[in-house]
Amino acid sequence: MTSTDDPHANQPVGDAARGNDSYQPFAHLTTEHSALYRQVMGVFVRAKQEFTVHLRPEDVHLGLPAEGRPQAESVAVALERLAKWGNLRADPDTGRVTALEDFYRSRYIYQLTRAGEAAEEALAAYDEALGRRGELQAVALADIAVQLRALLALAGQPEPDPAVAHLALLALVDRFSGLAENARAFMSSLQRTVDLHDADVEVFLAYKQRLIEYLERFIEDLVTRGAEIAVLLESLGAPHDGPVGALLRSAAAREASDAAPDAAAEALAAAERRWYGRWEGLRAWFVSVPGRSSQAKLLRSAARQSIPQLLSVVQALNERRAGRSDRSADFRELAHWFAEAPDDQARHRLWRSAFGLYSARHLTIDQEALAERETDPVPASASWYDAPGVRISPQLRRTGSYERRGRVRAVQDRSEAKVHLADLARKQAEQTATARARLATGGEVRLSGLGELDPAAFRLFLRLLGDALSAWRPGTDTVAVTTNDGTMEIRLTRLGEGTAEIRTLDGVLRGPEHLVEITDLAAEYESAGSVR
Repeated sequence: MTSTDDPHANQPVGDAARGNDSYQPFAHLTTEHSALYRQVMGVFVRAKQEFTVHLRPEDVHLGLPAEGRPQAESVAVALERLAKWGNLRADPDTGRVTALEDFYRSRYIYQLTRAGEAAEEALAAYDEALGRRGELQAVALADIAVQLRALLALAGQPEPDPAVAHLALLALVDRFSGLAENARAFMSSLQRTVDLHDADVEVFLAYKQRLIEYLERFIEDLVTRGAEIAVLLESLGAPHDGPVGALLRSAAAREASDAAPDAAAEALAAAERRWYGRWEGLRAWFVSVPGRSSQAKLLRSAARQSIPQLLSVVQALNERRAGRSDRSADFRELAHWFAEAPDDQARHRLWRSAFGLYSARHLTIDQEALAERETDPVPASASWYDAPGVRISPQLRRTGSYERRGRVRAVQDRSEAKVHLADLARKQAEQTATARARLATGGEVRLSGLGELDPAAFRLFLRLLGDALSAWRPGTDTVAVTTNDGTMEIRLTRLGEGTAEIRTLDGVLRGPEHLVEITDLAAEYESAGSVR
C-alpha cells in the first residue's frame, strides 16, 4: 500500500493533523484528494443511518457512485488515512480467516468513530446553512403582533402567571429569530439572483414577475404590520422602566430557578441580561430612534431598491436578446479585434482609435522649455519614449503636487446657519403637530364634516388618504392603515352614496362620501408616557 504509484503516499496531512489532535478528523478537507475522502465518509454516514456498523473496503468501494468510481486500491488507501486521522476505526477482519497465512494479511473492517461522526454532522450543518434559501415571512409579522398583544394583556394584570409569561416570551423570541434570519438569508440570495442573472436567462425572466409580486406583497405587509408592532412595543416600553420589565424579570427568575444554590444570583443576573438584550434587539428591529433607523425600515428600503434593480436587469436582458448592443458587448467585440490584429503596430492604432489616449503635453513647464519647444516643436503624435524630456518643477517631481504655498483659508463660522436650520426644523415639527391635531377626529365622521383645511393639514390629509386607498382590496368596505412613522392612523369606510367636499385655500376637493376616523397616535404616546 506504499508503492511509488500510490497517489496518497506523499500528500500533506494538513495543519489540523499536525496541530491539536482534537481537530484531526477535519484534516481530510485540506488534502489533494478531499473529494474522495468526503465520498468515503458519506458511505459510512449512509450505512449508519441504515444501522450498519462495520464496512469492509469492498463494501465501501461498491457504495461509491458508479460514475467516476475510483480504483479499489485508492479506496483502501483512503480508508487507511481516514483511520489515521481518527475519522474511522480499523479492526482486524477475522471473520473470513480460514488458514494460518490469513492471519498475516492486512485485512480490516472499518466503522465511524465519535470524532468522525461529529465532523460529518458539522459539515452537513455547514452545507445546509450555505444552501438554505431564505424567505420573507409575512405570517411571522402577524404572529409577532399576536404575541405582543398577549404580553400587553399580561402586563396589565396585577400578578401575571410566570409560566404563561415565560412561554409567551419564548414563543415571541423564536418567531422573531426565524423572521430575522430568514429575511437576512433572503436578501442575500436575492442579491445573488440579481448578480448572476446571466447564468440562465430564460429561468430568470420567468422567475422575475413572481419575485416582484412576492416583494411587493411583503413590503405592504411590513408597512402595515410593522407600524402596529412598533405601537405595541412602545406600549410595552423599555425593559428597565416599561411594563414589560416585570415580565422579563419573571421569565429570567423562572429560567434561573434550577441553578445551584451557590450560583443562583449569578444565573439570575445572566438571565436578566439575556432577556433585556433580546427585548432591546426586538425594539431596534421595529422602532426607529433619532440617528438610527429600524431594521424593518432598512429591510423595506432594501426590498424596494431590489425591484428597480430586477427591472433594469430584465430591460438589459431584453435589449441584449433583441440584438441591441451594450458596453459589455462592445468590450467583448473589441477584445476580438485585438486578438485578430496582425501585429503590435495594428493593435496600437486600434487602441488609440478606441480610447483616444494620446501623449500628454499639458504639464507645467518654465519659459525656457516653452522657447525650446517653439524652436524645435514636437508633434503630439510622438511617443513619450522617443520625445525629448520635459523639464518640470522640482516640487512637482518630488511631491506630485504643484500647489503654491499661501495663507490658509479661514474656517467659516456656521453657527448662524446651524441655528437657522434648528429653528426651521422646530417650526416644521410644530407645523406637523398642529396638522395632526387638526385632522384628529376623535371618532368616525363624514369626509364632508372635516371642514376647511389649511395647506399643511391638507397635505397631511392627502398622504393619509393615499395610504388608505392604496391598501384597499376588492370586496372590502373598511380599511385601516398606519403611517410609516407610526404617528397617524386612518380608518376609512365606504358609504356608497353621496359626494364629499373638502374646502382648502387652493380650491375644493370632491369625491365619494366616506366615514373617516383619524387618530393622532403621537399624542396618545405622549399622554401615556406622562401618565406613567
